[in-house]
Amino acid sequence: MRNVKAVKVGDCVLDGKHIYIQSMLNARSDDIEGSVKQAVELEKAGCEIIRAAIPDMEAVKLIPAIKEAVKIPLVADIHFDYKLALESAAAGVDKIRINPGNIGGMDRVKQVVDACKARNLPIRIGVNSGSLEKEILAKYGSPTPEALVESAMTHAAMLEHFDFDDIVISIKSSDVNKMIASYRLASEKCNYPLHLGVTEAGTERMGLIKSSIGIGSLLCDGIGETIRVSLTDDPVREIYAAKDILKSIGKRGGVRLVSCPTCGRTRIDLVKAAKLVEEAVKDMDKDITVAVMGCIVNGPGEAREADIGIAGGNGCAVIFRKDGTQRKIKEEEIVSELLAEIDKL
Repeated sequence: MRNVKAVKVGDCVLDGKHIYIQSMLNARSDDIEGSVKQAVELEKAGCEIIRAAIPDMEAVKLIPAIKEAVKIPLVADIHFDYKLALESAAAGVDKIRINPGNIGGMDRVKQVVDACKARNLPIRIGVNSGSLEKEILAKYGSPTPEALVESAMTHAAMLEHFDFDDIVISIKSSDVNKMIASYRLASEKCNYPLHLGVTEAGTERMGLIKSSIGIGSLLCDGIGETIRVSLTDDPVREIYAAKDILKSIGKRGGVRLVSCPTCGRTRIDLVKAAKLVEEAVKDMDKDITVAVMGCIVNGPGEAREADIGIAGGNGCAVIFRKDGTQRKIKEEEIVSELLAEIDKL
């Protein structure tokens, strides 16, 4: 485990003891009502830190509106204009995401640092493979992991120059191997909290695959304090994907679903049953494993570690529990009876 420097974002403490789930609003920044509605939906889905793009002064109005509607911290995503950072800090945002190197001279960096110091706000440095400084790109020839990490450390040094170390770092790439290597290197170079993500991961199908590999590999290494699954889709889907990644590696509680891929022995519509059960349990906070198996002979044996489950028969199924009790039910009762048994746990 890394010895992470604790950084507070609102009421969230980034110290490695809890992995925080993030997402970013994709409603237009000039649509305050739509942005607020989306922020509320994200909070309900389980988002723990929200980021909003602040491309101009008009967008700063989003900050008080969102802060009034949700309880979770809000991050202002800012590029190039240091005045937007100053105004966002004054408007009550909980964290500033900015690259110190692209906002002008050190006098501007100092102004942002002073504004954040005065309000105890952290700064997230976000380095992307597509936005490396020309001199670093020339030095390495391409956005290698070494180039990305050097860029991040250079930005951090600018903040450290003014005795500021409430820093969070993200080093994102759309290349999964490069992303993993970059974060591993960064974890060796600093003890700042790391925000993990595969940028431009794609639509839901490929985005889930790439994010699961990239984020999951690093979390299994003990690297990462916050995560975002970037999808070209409804950001609420990012939250459920992140929760599933954390659950699958034992970093978050909730219902874990085990289901077999079916075979020629299956005599019930297991695909339909598994999907219905998955949807029904996705928001439950019970720390249990539920099995949905197709074969009444092998099902209970293959899923013996499950707390509860069903194994299909010929137009029927058996509900089994970890304590060894079983009872037979009709196929059409699978979902309702299984959920009723889950409620008893």
